[in-house]
Amino acid sequence: MSEGAGEAIIHVRDLTVGFGAVDVIDGLSLDVRRGEVLGLVGGSGAGKSVLMRTIIGLLRQRRGKIEVFGCDVGGMRAGERRAIERRWGVLFQHGALFSALSVRQNVQFPMREYLNLSRRLRDEIAIAKLEMVGLDADVCEKFPAQLSGGMIKRVALARALALDPEIVFLDEPTSGLDPIGAADFDELIRTLSRTLGLTVYMVTHDLDSLHAVCDRIAVLAAGQVIEDGPISTMLASDHPWIRSYFHGRRSRAANNGRI
Repeated sequence: MSEGAGEAIIHVRDLTVGFGAVDVIDGLSLDVRRGEVLGLVGGSGAGKSVLMRTIIGLLRQRRGKIEVFGCDVGGMRAGERRAIERRWGVLFQHGALFSALSVRQNVQFPMREYLNLSRRLRDEIAIAKLEMVGLDADVCEKFPAQLSGGMIKRVALARALALDPEIVFLDEPTSGLDPIGAADFDELIRTLSRTLGLTVYMVTHDLDSLHAVCDRIAVLAAGQVIEDGPISTMLASDHPWIRSYFHGRRSRAANNGRI
């Protein structure tokens, strides 16, 4: 966690989000602190991605309040929202690259939306962001269909970093990657968070990512955060779901010492 961490850069209180007659998020409260890597976990359908999408404004809340950088996200005007959106980047699950655009054009997309830059400067920034995530400039003219799963994730991360954000939202960033690729991506996230001073909000089910990357973990169940804290708190919890998740057959605790 970076120096000066502790301030709540994302502040959620009594949030309710639903579809039809069903509330997926029900009275949830959560703080995300500046400079930390927060991992959000929960069972399938618990509302992890729903919460993230509500925070970034893709879904509407029914009740409650969301503040990002001290601003009420739900009460913003269009111009205010655009100013806030420039301060965060998003890596959606599976990358969500535009298939008809080249790698260079995908990375430049936020620049075209929010900045008035020359083509030469956009090209220079795109190459710099790709190199930042471990890719060479020669991938610029390739299209998503020509990339491996790991490369797609890295291009999507480069796009998320295009505007030098203060917060990066990651939705299942290691999903679909082999163990080596996932470990490399975890290390990349950790390195970038430290060197750039990023606040990282990461939805994940990857136990290795939770151990290797996260400063703090928040567990979502029954529409609320039922526990939050570092990995040591999760391992010591007596809550049945948390214990099953962190001490189950696929956990590090259960496999400690096994070959």
